Amino acid sequence: MSDNKLRCALVFRLESGPPVSATLLAKYDHASQYETHGGTSADSGTLYGGRDKNYADAVGMVVGNDPPGKSQEPGVLGGFKVVQSEVHQVVYGADTDGLCLSVITGLQYPSRVAIQMLVELYGQYSEQFGLQAKSATTNSLTKKSKPMLSSMCKKYDDLNNVDKAQSLIGKVDEVKVQMQDNIAAMLKNTEQAESLAERSDALNEQASVFKKKSTDLRKQMRCKNLKMTLILVFLIGGILAIILVPLIMKAKNK
Repeated sequence: MSDNKLRCALVFRLESGPPVSATLLAKYDHASQYETHGGTSADSGTLYGGRDKNYADAVGMVVGNDPPGKSQEPGVLGGFKVVQSEVHQVVYGADTDGLCLSVITGLQYPSRVAIQMLVELYGQYSEQFGLQAKSATTNSLTKKSKPMLSSMCKKYDDLNNVDKAQSLIGKVDEVKVQMQDNIAAMLKNTEQAESLAERSDALNEQASVFKKKSTDLRKQMRCKNLKMTLILVFLIGGILAIILVPLIMKAKNK
């Protein structure tokens, strides 16, 4: 799986050919994984096809087979090349004296940032080890170079610290995520508001129905009360008539 991680930094001295050969002067395994795995053929991400070769041998083969174009200006690193495998890439360049710096990264690591790292590293390395590099034997500068290579790898391991474009992209992504969260919250609030509005409409409708029913019931009760009053009046009138009429007739007969 490709990624944007910084893996290793290496320093070579290019020997004039043909063929051109690359003598390893120093190496630093920032990811601490290539020497352990050994680059077996089962590893689909190897930079080479053979067995029992470490990452330094792999990069040496890459640089030797496709040497960088040397810078035309003394004291300047140039002629950069980028060679990719399935999941890794090697970025390297050289100066007029054959001092070659290289770095292994994941495929998603910006090559422009890798070149920026090599240029910055070259300024420090050539100043401190430039004379020794011209005659140093294989791997003889690894121990001396480790603090410098380690510091540079740590600095460029976090793209946001060294790549303004990447940092801006990161900030844009943060704003995008925040905006998405805000929009999601707004949609949720809108849904809740719509739900409340629907409930309010339902309550208003129920209230209207209740009011209508209560009005109808009040009218029915009034009619019922009027009927009961009339019935009582006729009943009382009839009782009085039954009692009073005979008394009145009896009094007239006397």
